[in-house]
Amino acid sequence: MRNIYNILIPLSFVGLWITSMVSKEVEVLFGFILIFTFGILHGSNDILLIDTVSNEKKTHPFIRVLITYLLTVFIAVAVFYFFPLIALVLFVVFSAFHFGQQHWEYKELEISMTVKNIYYFLYGMVVLELLFVYNTTEVIEVVSSITNYELGSKTINWSLIVFGIMLFLIALFIANKSKTFKSYILIELFYLIVFAIIFNVSSLIWGFTIYFILWHSIPSLYEQVSFIYGNFNKRNLLRYCKTAFPYWLISIIGMLIVYFIFKDEKLFYAIFFSFIAAVTFPHTLVINKLFSNKKTQSN
Repeated sequence: MRNIYNILIPLSFVGLWITSMVSKEVEVLFGFILIFTFGILHGSNDILLIDTVSNEKKTHPFIRVLITYLLTVFIAVAVFYFFPLIALVLFVVFSAFHFGQQHWEYKELEISMTVKNIYYFLYGMVVLELLFVYNTTEVIEVVSSITNYELGSKTINWSLIVFGIMLFLIALFIANKSKTFKSYILIELFYLIVFAIIFNVSSLIWGFTIYFILWHSIPSLYEQVSFIYGNFNKRNLLRYCKTAFPYWLISIIGMLIVYFIFKDEKLFYAIFFSFIAAVTFPHTLVINKLFSNKKTQSN
């Protein structure tokens, strides 16, 4: 896993170089394409992960996942439509925990699960708040388009300060408990600086794309392929992609259908985030189950 993180920094700056070569419109379009292809792919194999961690044999996994997925999309769209502010807050909370867990879980810190989960959430929130602070105007526009709630720039800035302080305090606590954590402090601070640079230079969508694709999806794919097939190599990666393709295709078709039904520029962000949320909510639970299963096997 460390070897993967070593190549992510140069790839991230390649992403920044791209921003200097294309217009903002092309940058945003390219970001959406990457999110809907490579990014969504990493969450398209949840049914295979469920089968791997479950002792129960399912007779019709494809039909069940199709029904479950469509139902989840419908519920997510409905929640975003009727309770957009609550749905958006839940989406950010789930995403923060999911990002933090994916980034830190393999490091095997010698602390309780409760402290780990709090740390995962706070770390993910700080990363997201960095993205929000450096793209305040765009964030305010997105929140307004989804919820009709006018989010103030001071709220975003203070959120970063509050979550940053909370992360610092719990990091001090963990540092006193875990030697493993101490060994990662400098490199992780460096990563946060890299994220800040990326988010400062990029637009909201492109900054999110760089983090979501490079720093989240690629490590997640590595973990999933290794867990399902025993090790990560080109052959197993192709097997993973082949299995995930039908589910990914259904996801994209479902998104396109919903978009064309509600074809309205003002609804685009609501549709986009409801779609991402529909993938994020169940995917977070599945990945959490995966990590729990790995701990059980290692013990």
